[in-house]
Amino acid sequence: MRVICDAPGQTCNRLWTYLASVAQCVAEHRRMVIIFYDWTIEDFPNLLHAKFIYFPLWQKWYLERGNGWNNYKGLTWKVTHNETWDKIFKFLGFTKGWQTRTDTRYLKQTMPELKRIFRPREEIMQKAEKMVSTLREGNDMVVGVHIRRGDYATWNEGRFFYELEEYHQFMLRVRDLYAKEGKRVSFFISSNEDFDMSLFEGCQCQRFGREPSGAILDLYTLSVCDRIMGPFSSYSRWASFIGEKPLCFLETKDQQFTDASFSKIVDFFHFENGKDILDW
Repeated sequence: MRVICDAPGQTCNRLWTYLASVAQCVAEHRRMVIIFYDWTIEDFPNLLHAKFIYFPLWQKWYLERGNGWNNYKGLTWKVTHNETWDKIFKFLGFTKGWQTRTDTRYLKQTMPELKRIFRPREEIMQKAEKMVSTLREGNDMVVGVHIRRGDYATWNEGRFFYELEEYHQFMLRVRDLYAKEGKRVSFFISSNEDFDMSLFEGCQCQRFGREPSGAILDLYTLSVCDRIMGPFSSYSRWASFIGEKPLCFLETKDQQFTDASFSKIVDFFHFENGKDILDW
């Protein structure tokens, strides 16, 4: 039995943390334990209720009362950032899932089951598919745009932070790229930031308003777009992988595009075209 004992970063970091172990357990008919789950776990009923995966700390009645969630998050932080607990987990033979991202042995053969296990609630998928279907009306393709700013202003010295006008220019270049092929493009915008959509003049685009499960709804809407683009992130990387849709990372402000710029993510560190992804 494999026991995952770490809880790195936000939701998509957690999903990548679980992936290799879930794939191995599916292939080898083994069981696993996830000690510290992400707060979005209820959005993934097939994962939460998988017969071979156990969540020993999952107590919904407790988490929903009083300060339950905050207490749980505090406990998660204290235990996963503590040298003593780290030594205990190591002694017990527990696994840090974040360190299994290079384990790709079972991903390809278990992909159909992985897509089922990591499929979110039907309500979320229906909204995602309806959004993309609406954007596809009168257009030949839908490009999902992951706009991430906030912490990216300082992360990696701001290397992948772009102004909204720069995202607009990326979109116009992609629009013009496919216009040369006689294709009309619309855009789905994924962002946790409030801004006026009129900023993207000349681009037909839509986004969801703020609502429950917004991050997962945006994530899986990206996964059903025809193309995805955004700065380096485990978020768009997961959307490309689980949706098997081509992704292009935005690496420079003056970046130009060809259709070959987009390629599917096949594991955390590789595109389908063989391009490596650095561990930023």
